[in-house]
Amino acid sequence: MKVIGVLFGMEQTFPPALVERINSMHQADVRAEFVKVGAIEMDALLGYDVILDRISHDIPFYRSLLKVAALGGTVVVNNPFWWSADDKFFNYALMTRMGVPIPRTVLLPHKQHPPGTTSESMRNLVYPLDWDAIFAYVGFPAFLKPHAGGGWKHVYKVHSPEEFFAAYDQTGDLCMVLQQAVEFTEYYRCYCIGRRWVRVMPYEPRNPHHERYRASWTPTVERLAQIEDLTLKICTALGYDFNTVEFAVSDDVPYAIDFLNPAPDAERSSVQEENFEWVVQTTAEYLVELARRGRKVPTQYTWSEFIGKRKRP
Repeated sequence: MKVIGVLFGMEQTFPPALVERINSMHQADVRAEFVKVGAIEMDALLGYDVILDRISHDIPFYRSLLKVAALGGTVVVNNPFWWSADDKFFNYALMTRMGVPIPRTVLLPHKQHPPGTTSESMRNLVYPLDWDAIFAYVGFPAFLKPHAGGGWKHVYKVHSPEEFFAAYDQTGDLCMVLQQAVEFTEYYRCYCIGRRWVRVMPYEPRNPHHERYRASWTPTVERLAQIEDLTLKICTALGYDFNTVEFAVSDDVPYAIDFLNPAPDAERSSVQEENFEWVVQTTAEYLVELARRGRKVPTQYTWSEFIGKRKRP
């Protein structure tokens, strides 16, 4: 019997709906359940052929045990090794080289010294920064946001140097990026599952959270194809099998705004019923497919073997 595990935290609707959907498919050789673990021994293989990870970005204990599970051949969605190494600024730089439209973005040093460091730890840092050059490159309005993270936490829209410095002073020891704000006429959030299936959703980030999937624009056939192609290109390059990608369209150019979302919101109350149904059904079918392919026991004990070659599993 192949076992699919769902590892999750505070979510209320998506994990139970997913487990129920997989089990309701009545596959004689596959079943799904919530992951249950205690202390993990170094040679533990766990009892799961596939695990969908929805929480390890918040819980280091889970991230470590998922890596050990992968060592034993468990297929983890998303790859915990690559997820651990990734960050948004690298993503922006990579996509720029791949020809994906990206707003002008600058990586900024921490406003405050990270724990355990002092000014002597920053000897390689130019001080003061050339703020005039930074602002001239990015322009205003702009978004100040963490170089890694999600959920719109610690995100500030700034319209001037004064607003920027007021926001920057609140960021503590977070590493931030300053990014050109795209004044959009259309905005889309896209689920991408298995680097094959894409759900393009008109999205209005300026609406209250529960109304963001109720946008006033409808994509043309050409726009849908354009957004789907870019979404697949991004997720294939990054190796994510469960991700969302966001695009802001300005002057007919779809700028990729955010695409490091390997545990994206999938709650019924926020994504709305039709999108919820799509993501539950598509994820269920994909995880069953992965389970039937069997475990992926490493053939070599090298970092590159675990981080993956960014091919479809």
